Amino acid sequence: MRTHLSLVAAAAILAACSKPADTPVAKVIVPAASAVVADAHPEGIAWKQAASDADVDAAFAQAKAERKPVFLYWGAKWCPPCNQVKATLFNRVDFIERSRAFVPVYIDGDSPGAQKLGTRFKVRGYPTMVLFNPEGAELTRLPGEVDASQYTQVLTLGMNAQRPVKQVLADAQAGGKGLTPNDWKLLAFYSWDTDEQQVVPKDKTRAVLDQLAGACPADQPDTASRLLLKAVAATDEKDAGKADAATRDKVLALLGDARASRAHMDVLTNWPDDIVNALTKPKTPERAKLVQAYSAALKTMEGDATLSRADRITALDARVKLAQLDQPKGAKLPDALLADVREHSARVDREITDGYERQAVITAAGHTLQEAGLGAESDALLQANLAKSHSPYYLMSQLASNAKKRGDKDAALRWYEEAFAKSEGPATRLQWGSSYVTNLIDLAPQDEARIEKAVAQLFDEAAGQPNAFYERSARSLEKVGGKLVGWNKSRSHAQAVQRLQIKLDGVCAKLPADDAQQRGVCEGLLKPPAAASKKTA
Repeated sequence: MRTHLSLVAAAAILAACSKPADTPVAKVIVPAASAVVADAHPEGIAWKQAASDADVDAAFAQAKAERKPVFLYWGAKWCPPCNQVKATLFNRVDFIERSRAFVPVYIDGDSPGAQKLGTRFKVRGYPTMVLFNPEGAELTRLPGEVDASQYTQVLTLGMNAQRPVKQVLADAQAGGKGLTPNDWKLLAFYSWDTDEQQVVPKDKTRAVLDQLAGACPADQPDTASRLLLKAVAATDEKDAGKADAATRDKVLALLGDARASRAHMDVLTNWPDDIVNALTKPKTPERAKLVQAYSAALKTMEGDATLSRADRITALDARVKLAQLDQPKGAKLPDALLADVREHSARVDREITDGYERQAVITAAGHTLQEAGLGAESDALLQANLAKSHSPYYLMSQLASNAKKRGDKDAALRWYEEAFAKSEGPATRLQWGSSYVTNLIDLAPQDEARIEKAVAQLFDEAAGQPNAFYERSARSLEKVGGKLVGWNKSRSHAQAVQRLQIKLDGVCAKLPADDAQQRGVCEGLLKPPAAASKKTA
């Protein structure tokens, strides 16, 4: 299953905000429902800010003493879905009141020890939300995709759970005897996208979801429908179009039911092309029928004023994806759909006043405009919002991606470089620096001096960070290392890479001698894949 559209969008933001703006990430959907937002609440959520093992251990000690669960939130300032959560979930009165019943822990991915904590808790994509019992055992991972009312219900289910979701899953796979409706719902609303193989190996997720969908009792149709949709969305490309007619008919019936479609809005809006490709073969009557029903359901969601602006523009983006199925690359979309994209993008730009919401929604609008073939209008929207964004480097990465798609290499590299220069926070700077370097190698491989200078700067910054070779930061640096190895495959840049290796050796030498994980990553960065795997084995 490929990563879906986040609040800023498929080609732009994984799992979660797992990558800079030219790559996909995870989405959060929460309703506008301003009447329940705690604008005047004097306290808000009593977050325990955690930047080290000691901070986390103290929070768990408090939870144990008070017999409360721990709610762990992993996010970042720039991440669009994180901003959406802040704008429309964490400031709701009902959520704030509910937070009194657990110990809320916030790990900012750019805090000093965050990436090491990410390794400890097996969290990567922003945002990830995990619920632990008072003894510190992980109960479940909460989905960021559902709306706020569903989120509160799922949170309550998790808090009341007697067993970790892993045990519930084992019982379901063993026949499901004794499982309650709430157990099945806990499985249906588990955050499979941020599981990080804690419950199921990644390559087994589709099979497990298939099994659960088939085993879910018939008297729980909404839960069974959600499991079915998740299973269909997780279909491998090699199995596309092989779904049976009965499965297709179930999805068609769901799309024709406004209440059911609204209940599963997050799945339907995030994976439209995956679902259609799984259920039908290209250019068939079955596909045409499915796309027509699907598009109609999405249009209803787009106009649903009870949904957040982020939800509604994600529904619009999904309509664009469906319109592009079976069409030649670059084919012009229908005029009516283009008019909707233009009008919707202009409206959200005009109406949004909250900075968090703007970061989430304008980035999504910029992506949708680009995907609809309106690149110049996407650029204009993003550039007009640079001064309004608290993290403009994210928008700059989108501008770079737009330029790259239209073949303007110089403009793309200018934006990637500026985005790196303006990025803030240790992990974020390594991530944006990695994006700049990899695109520099892709677009200007002959510019050895510029590449060497950028990589040297990245290594210098890594040297100044105590946890640069953990989790997301490690992946950013590994991406650079792999790109450099490929760039020098013919040995045409051997001297530059040798100089960089010497600099990297100095960084590795300063790492703690007992930190085998960081040293292994550091020492393997510029080694060919086979050599690096032996080094870290």
